[in-house]
Amino acid sequence: MQILALIVVFFAFCDSLQRGMSKRPSLSESEVRAGCPPRGWNSYDSFCWTISEEEFLQNAELVAQRLHSHGYEYVVVDYLWYRRKVKGASVDSLGFDVIDEWGRMIPDPERWPSSKEGKGFTQIANRVHDLGLKFGIHVMRGISTQAFNANTPILDINTGKAYEESGRKWYAKDIGIKALSCQWMRNGFMSVDTKLGAGRAFLRSLYHQYAAWGVDFVKHDCVFGNDLSIDEISFVSKVLSEINRPILYSLSPGTSVTPSMARDVSSLVNMYRITGDDWDTWGDVASHFDVSRDFAAANMIGANGLKGKSWPDLDMLPLGWLTVAGANDGPHRKCNLNLDEQRTQMTLWSMAKSPLMFGGDMRNLDETTFSLITNPTLMEINSFSSNNMEFPHITGAKYFKLGRYNLTSRPENYGVRHASEDLFMGLSSCKDKHAKGWSVKANGDDLEKVCWKENSKSEHQASFCLYKEKLLLEVDEETEDKRSHGKFRLLAIEGTDFCLGASASRKLSSKEFSRGSFSPCRLDANQMWDLKHNGTLANGYSGLCASMKRNQADAGTGGTRSWLATGRRGLISQTRNQFDHG
Repeated sequence: MQILALIVVFFAFCDSLQRGMSKRPSLSESEVRAGCPPRGWNSYDSFCWTISEEEFLQNAELVAQRLHSHGYEYVVVDYLWYRRKVKGASVDSLGFDVIDEWGRMIPDPERWPSSKEGKGFTQIANRVHDLGLKFGIHVMRGISTQAFNANTPILDINTGKAYEESGRKWYAKDIGIKALSCQWMRNGFMSVDTKLGAGRAFLRSLYHQYAAWGVDFVKHDCVFGNDLSIDEISFVSKVLSEINRPILYSLSPGTSVTPSMARDVSSLVNMYRITGDDWDTWGDVASHFDVSRDFAAANMIGANGLKGKSWPDLDMLPLGWLTVAGANDGPHRKCNLNLDEQRTQMTLWSMAKSPLMFGGDMRNLDETTFSLITNPTLMEINSFSSNNMEFPHITGAKYFKLGRYNLTSRPENYGVRHASEDLFMGLSSCKDKHAKGWSVKANGDDLEKVCWKENSKSEHQASFCLYKEKLLLEVDEETEDKRSHGKFRLLAIEGTDFCLGASASRKLSSKEFSRGSFSPCRLDANQMWDLKHNGTLANGYSGLCASMKRNQADAGTGGTRSWLATGRRGLISQTRNQFDHG
């Protein structure tokens, strides 16, 4: 309990400092986008997908009254604002979405009555702007399965008519890639082919529509981390840079993201998630310490971004009055974290200069939570501190063995760790040096092995191997496209039917995520791998490569985590947080 006492002392010390925080720069005052870590409110933690226009505006009005003066300026409608809230509809249901004639998502008019007659979110955005706030929405990758099945035409925004090229009109089935569906919402969305003029025309029509509605913030989901789509991120960034309206560009989620992967996108966006979903459990909070340390050490905090800066995002703050993940109802319970755990989370988010997006229902905001999310010193640190980093301090973690390798207990979500207890298999950019070292090894039976061996002078060094399934010679046209030809699947253990994939079949929380994911073998691009000549093992869905890294600090099961930062007055701010909390 001594560590938690240190946090209380830190807060008491902070409250004794000068409280006057300078005004944060806003887009209306400067052309620099995201000059400080963005701050606001998001509907997901309290409403999941079910929020209505009335509920959203009630929350927006309270953000304006209570949080705006503390730098919270965005109010964001999270996912599925286009889904009808009727019997049978859920997070991954199919056929319940409202789309226009061009296959684009539009708000459900029953939940968002001001959107009727083609108005979209225009009136909502106007109300938000009248409150002095900025309006944001959540969007998914590519095109919806519903639009694909309906084979809607593609809009050419230059003519206002169906897109034509090579003497014909183009439709949704021409641009959608079924094999690249969003892995955690398989019935929802799929990638579009950005190499096609029609694919680019569709994406351009989406973001021009959002700009016409008055959107100031876009949270783009299922294009980063395990679901990495550099092509789509790059093109959307280009479109947003050309639109005559400043729109902040955010990526989500960030499962398995590494600094090397983030460097490929940070200049294209303004904030990007670096973890899975964060909920109100201590395991979720604790899982953010290492990744925060790594991104700070890599100098990614406040790096160059889309027409401004970019910020590693630790996810929303699930504090106050909440719902549960995947629910079909709104807020109905208190946050499960105790006060010390909440303080630890808020301190880490602030010291790591993460965007601060409060997720609790503003209509039930208690004074304790309000004081925490508006703590003046944390607000100062989050906005204006520099040189933020974790102080080198050995911490510990618990690991368990199962046979030769360490595996999690559930077969649908294995995480692999070599029995030597210092090698971890994960996913990274194919440029990462840790991704090179894979080769085929004869096995003397039907299955070859694909093995990783670290560069070493020793001929007796042990290798980490997976079993290579025979090449797929035939492809089901209903489930795969030509991108899967010639690739293979990888088995953890010979004789099993669990294959390595680069993306989970559902959205994982930070606590649930394990590095590398095994699930029942399917004909999915997610489970297709290709061994390159340079020794990298590339995934057919995400473009990520399998990598092997060593654990650098393993010293027991508990300890402290310390962060340092330079304040504007020359002060060094320090906080210690408990890593392993019982």
